[in-house]
Amino acid sequence: MSGDEKIILVTGGSGLVGRAIQTIVSEDSRANEKWIFISSKDANLCDKKSTEAVFARYKPTHVIHLAAMVGGLFHNMSHNLDFLRNNLLMNDNVLQTAHENNVHKVVSCLSTCIFPDKTTYPIDETMIHNGPPHPSNYGYSYAKRLIDIANRGYAQQHGRLYTSVIPCNVFGPYDNFHPSESHVVPGFMRKLHDLIADGNTEDKVFTVLGSGKPLRQFIYSLDLAKLFLWVLREYDSVDPIILSVDESQELKISEVAETLVKAFDFKGKIAFDSSAADGQYKKTASNAKLRSYLPDFQFTPFHQAIKETVEWYQENYDQARN
Repeated sequence: MSGDEKIILVTGGSGLVGRAIQTIVSEDSRANEKWIFISSKDANLCDKKSTEAVFARYKPTHVIHLAAMVGGLFHNMSHNLDFLRNNLLMNDNVLQTAHENNVHKVVSCLSTCIFPDKTTYPIDETMIHNGPPHPSNYGYSYAKRLIDIANRGYAQQHGRLYTSVIPCNVFGPYDNFHPSESHVVPGFMRKLHDLIADGNTEDKVFTVLGSGKPLRQFIYSLDLAKLFLWVLREYDSVDPIILSVDESQELKISEVAETLVKAFDFKGKIAFDSSAADGQYKKTASNAKLRSYLPDFQFTPFHQAIKETVEWYQENYDQARN
């Protein structure tokens, strides 16, 4: 990249990943970079004119596109059309407005849930379009997959460097802890916090829905933010790249629960409700491509990242998205 000033616009800047990028940028600032973080309060990205207005105001040279309509499993299942339409509109408006404003580079955020429902493991970047996604979230998944298709179109037709990253499960400060919208780590944290709010006693039971056996990979939001900066500054390919911890760092849901119990110093017992559905047994993603570029990148140990997130949550409970 040239040494000219970069004006980097981050959509979805007030969410989990946007806040993490803000934190890392404050520690790793560069003289030629000006960072602007916007949220839904600043622009309605589903509306083209509103999107054009925010680009005209800030005149970005680079964009990190994090904004998306997201939700928990149940919300996805009952609103697949809304997830499809809103994300299609948002993504098309951001990419096309970026092109119209001669933005040099756009890095969009996808998700491992967009991969085919029936696949082999580990999943890698070549497998995104190999079959339909899980029926529970097909609206969100197809809208996200089309970012990859659009990126290739902008490259082929206009010579643009618009690319995308695919993180595994992200957690950290500023997550969404709302019971019906949260993912597994913030959901467990909210449950434990509420359980011990009136006393941390041995008679309390922390109930985990499901058997606790499914496997997942988790990336600390601050590690992901560092990798986002690397992609923005160094990764110059239209092909998507998975940003995930190593396969050896995959954890059982029961291990996640036990790590959180330790971090909260919970005095009670853990129980697994096996009558509840487990969901997919595993979604193992390969980070071989990432490791080919960054063989020595050190991920924060899970127990340490959980400890830091729990401490943040306890200190900021009143301001958190509960």
